[in-house]
Amino acid sequence: MIGPLSRCLSILIYHRVVPEPDPLLPDLVSAREFDWQLAVLGRWFTVLPLREAAARLRSGTLPVRSACVTFDDGYADNATVALPILRRHGVPATFFVATAFIDGGRMWNDSVIETIRAARGDTLDARCAGLDTLGISTIGLRRQAIEKLLAALKYLPLEERQRRIEELAANTPCSLPADLMMTSQQVRHLRASDMEIGAHTVTHPILAQVDPERADSEIRDSKHRLEAITGNPVTLFAYPNGIPVRDYRREHVDMVERLGFEAAVCTAPGVAHAASHPFQLPRFTPWDRTPARFVLRLFHNTFRTRAEQV
Repeated sequence: MIGPLSRCLSILIYHRVVPEPDPLLPDLVSAREFDWQLAVLGRWFTVLPLREAAARLRSGTLPVRSACVTFDDGYADNATVALPILRRHGVPATFFVATAFIDGGRMWNDSVIETIRAARGDTLDARCAGLDTLGISTIGLRRQAIEKLLAALKYLPLEERQRRIEELAANTPCSLPADLMMTSQQVRHLRASDMEIGAHTVTHPILAQVDPERADSEIRDSKHRLEAITGNPVTLFAYPNGIPVRDYRREHVDMVERLGFEAAVCTAPGVAHAASHPFQLPRFTPWDRTPARFVLRLFHNTFRTRAEQV
């Protein structure tokens, strides 16, 4: 068992920080929530850049109750909303960016979400996704429709998934947003603000579902693109989706190490400790919506048994 006073590392995962709560996506962290979460984190933990924390974990010099803040995917609000709050609290963070979506791209799940947001009427024909007609007459039903569609599409082959999403969106009465993800300039701005930039593949595939050559190029090319944008080495990696065995395998861990990264993170819950594999560091998502529950969750996470690895 891992105790809260041991030299372990809690790594938090965020995706978006929105200016105001989104009724359609209530799990998204708002700017106000992110502000108090950082205040709580800074009070109880020593917050370090991930690269430094991973190195100190290996060397045995990690401070007691250490933590890192990470963001996945590369959303524009990471730069416009989260960054000013991070800087105000003096908290470093690592941003894992999927490079295909820089400068106007859109991730598949956001295409689904924004299609449901823009849909007119009380029902949606979802047969193209292998589902029946879905009710969308209320916000609650629209949330349920999003959950069902994401679950139905997530593990389909990439090309088939994209085809079905395009068919689903064909009847949307307006264009889907093209500004959800970062621009190259925003990536550079984050790096110039002393934030870390990490690779997250090119198109965010589930690595266990693509052939080894594709997986290798996804990892390698994302690293090279981000290095070209920032002018700095990219030494950190996050596995898309990130569940060991189901989403990535040992061969992908070996690829990451061979391609010159120094550490990598997954989404197995728990804390990293001296025995953790440096290319499979666990992370968890801080879902709680009150300061007391948030800090309790942080400490509860330190008691988890060792995270699953491949």
